[in-house]
Amino acid sequence: RVVNFSAGPSMLPLPVLEEVRGEIVDYRSTGMSMIEMSHRSGPYESVHHGAVTLIRELFAVPAEFEVLFIQGGATMQFGMVPMNLLTGSSAGAYVDTGAWATKAFGDAAHHGDVYEAWSGRDIGYTRVPEAAALSLRGDTRYVHITSNETIGGIQYRAWPDVAVPLVADMSSDLFSRSIPWELFDVVYGGVQKNLAPAGLALVFVRRSTLEHTQRNLASYFRYDVHASKSSMYNTPPVFPIYVLEKVLRWIRDCGGLSAMEAGANARADLLYRTIDESGGFYVNPVDAASRSSMNAVFRLSDRSLEPQFITAASERGMVGLKGHRSDGGCRASMYNAMPLAGVEALRQLMIDFKDAAG
Repeated sequence: RVVNFSAGPSMLPLPVLEEVRGEIVDYRSTGMSMIEMSHRSGPYESVHHGAVTLIRELFAVPAEFEVLFIQGGATMQFGMVPMNLLTGSSAGAYVDTGAWATKAFGDAAHHGDVYEAWSGRDIGYTRVPEAAALSLRGDTRYVHITSNETIGGIQYRAWPDVAVPLVADMSSDLFSRSIPWELFDVVYGGVQKNLAPAGLALVFVRRSTLEHTQRNLASYFRYDVHASKSSMYNTPPVFPIYVLEKVLRWIRDCGGLSAMEAGANARADLLYRTIDESGGFYVNPVDAASRSSMNAVFRLSDRSLEPQFITAASERGMVGLKGHRSDGGCRASMYNAMPLAGVEALRQLMIDFKDAAG
């Protein structure tokens, strides 16, 4: 198998894939695959509710939060958040830290009164803001943040503590570290980075928030409907949830959230140290305090060498290192399933390539 640095869909733990392979035709002697049996069947309901139980246990989710499985990934949540939360004359504040925050703001504008509380546009999206830098209006219902910008490689290392609840898109760093739940009303993320195949958003909503959400919506877009039906208002995305439950057990068996955080920090520290010790051959544009532990972006000082670097990586069995088409350069995504050995192999390539370039 290759070392997969793709930003998403991304690598999954090999033991999980092997377990899925063993069950894909006949799930536990039922005579059929999990992905072809009824979502109302006992085997599926056991997986579904087991996944919720593991999520609550591993992510330390307080009882006052609902755990929802919703199709459409995080992108659909860009609309669902304002559709549900912006009632009456309230407004949503958006912190613009990069490409995904920009998309969330743009979609939210179709569904209510939203405004930018801060933007990193003029500084090239090289850091996240301090809480004191946010300009908040008095009618603000929530502050929306993107905890980790996959494309730009910046991340909130400290959470902004503000006077109104936070809503966070955590697609890229869900289950890579603990969070202070008291600061949030809604947390959401696509699962295709750290947790499962694409096709599912994991959404956490405070129960007291559900009491005041917009009701004049198509049923599927209402958080309260999903909560009241235990995320089975319609047929749920069975396959991602099936794999998610297995990944959650893998996380538990590896030592839980603290082990995931330690692994993320070890991988990121090694790669950023390699960049910083290269004498300028490799360059990371992000402010050191905002560097992402999930997605490290870097350029070669001689950009004409970047295609050769990507080719050299491929020859050593490393894929997914080409930067996003909007930014170029290189990007190493190091999610939970990435072993430290994968980053060690990248570090050696970077050293060898620099030496060969003279």
